[in-house]
Amino acid sequence: MASSTKRVALTNSARKLPKGAKLVGAADPKQEIEISVRVRGRRAQSADDEQVMALGAQPPRERQYLSRAEFAEQMGADPGDVARIDDFAHHHDLNVKSVHLASRTVKLTGTVKAMSAAFGVKLNKVRHEGATYRMRKGSVQIPADLADIVVGVHGLDNRPVAQPHFRRQSVKKGATARAGQGGSFSVEQIAQLYNFPGGETGAGQCIAIIELNDIDQKGHPTGAGYKTSDLRTFFKRAGIPMPQIAPASVDGGANKPGHSDADGEVVLDIEVAGAIAPGARIVVYFAPNTTNGFIDAVKAAVHDTARKPSVISISWGGPEDPESSQQFVDGLNEAIRAAAAMGVTVCVASGDNGSADMSQGWDGKPHADFPASSPFALGCGGTNLKASNGHINEVVWNGGPQDGAGGGGVSVMFAQPKYQANAHVPKNGRGVPDVAGDADPATGYQIFLNGVATTIGGTSAVAPLMAGLIARINEATTKKFGKTVGFINPLIYASHAQGVFRDITVGNNDITGDLRGMYKAGPGWDACSGLGVPDGAALQNLLAT
Repeated sequence: MASSTKRVALTNSARKLPKGAKLVGAADPKQEIEISVRVRGRRAQSADDEQVMALGAQPPRERQYLSRAEFAEQMGADPGDVARIDDFAHHHDLNVKSVHLASRTVKLTGTVKAMSAAFGVKLNKVRHEGATYRMRKGSVQIPADLADIVVGVHGLDNRPVAQPHFRRQSVKKGATARAGQGGSFSVEQIAQLYNFPGGETGAGQCIAIIELNDIDQKGHPTGAGYKTSDLRTFFKRAGIPMPQIAPASVDGGANKPGHSDADGEVVLDIEVAGAIAPGARIVVYFAPNTTNGFIDAVKAAVHDTARKPSVISISWGGPEDPESSQQFVDGLNEAIRAAAAMGVTVCVASGDNGSADMSQGWDGKPHADFPASSPFALGCGGTNLKASNGHINEVVWNGGPQDGAGGGGVSVMFAQPKYQANAHVPKNGRGVPDVAGDADPATGYQIFLNGVATTIGGTSAVAPLMAGLIARINEATTKKFGKTVGFINPLIYASHAQGVFRDITVGNNDITGDLRGMYKAGPGWDACSGLGVPDGAALQNLLAT
């Protein structure tokens, strides 16, 4: 029975308090909270990894994706395992709010006191960087007879886990920005310069955009969102039909514009993806910026049987931290791998703080940004783009600590995937990014935010840019042979992908200069610009054959 008194530490669940954190006191024992319990799949993780990697090596025309129903049956949770969680909840005064077999998630609610007792943790109020959060340290404890069933417990701790990867343009005294002349660009200009295929608009496709809310001490969303009036103005000025856009709430998340600087992230994502693929349906999944919020948002998009997204854009992330976040990494990577199994492409920004990947409290070491470092994600890096009279001059984005730099590096949490075997990754690990695009705010994207036209950059712009391109390509391949392109990494690294990318060979992403230019651009793949900037039409030809 799950009520066994013998307990064990849940593998990979250990957490530490962040540097500079100050204990305020015990968390309110009467506060009701919601957590997500992640349950094992029907097969070993290694078997799922191998199946998805093998699928990605096949041309999209030949792939046999799992439908969402088939995924639930073959790779979802076992109802018998869920019954054991039900029993555990009953014995610890917790409520089972929902069960989702496909995403292997059981959501439990209960008081802080009941949760603390059930999972053998002490929850405290901790102040960090000007805000107070509920935090824990050490490992989650679970009954020994659940040790092989429960693989993650997310949400006991509600500290933020990710940052938005956008950068505003800094206006220097006496400087002027001229569109297309080393200044900012409209989204359509970027599409033209990158030779995105014409004809398709993403019709029949759904683009999922993941956004994370700021939260208050009770876990309620307080900010981050979009104003429909801004979107209407942007598309009207651009002369582009406004796509169908809808917000979706996950774990209490909501569209809350006007209260957070992250509004710039949300609006940038929607306007870039929508301008590239105005025929697609765009669904914005809002969730709290917590471990369970981020994982649940991606899973909500992946397993959405009503809207059925074919591509997901994620412009949030953070530096890999092997000491305190393995459980979170495992859970989010699982969600991205599930997307690949069902023919869904996941485009992820690689970060805006260069190879250091930290803006505060840097430890002096290089870091890859997660979830871009997931081997099943399409990591999207950044460049500085100048174009004059049809001539393109593009280098790695590196404006220093003030103006940011494209994230990239080598993962310390994921082994090097087979598709990068010949990419000459400098160390043994998953190399990031895979592709690159304009991200320097000095040559950024013209958008409309809070009633005014403005310029924003960051690798945040590259993820929705690629998502819009994939939506266009998916429309074409769906018409041609009834398949989306899904997980494309193995194909773009293969020898037959030559000519699909314009190689970026100048620059580095050492944002502080303290890493001695560890990752430099050069011929072929590199850890600051990936394979380079895609030629959209050539990429479509590669994937549609």
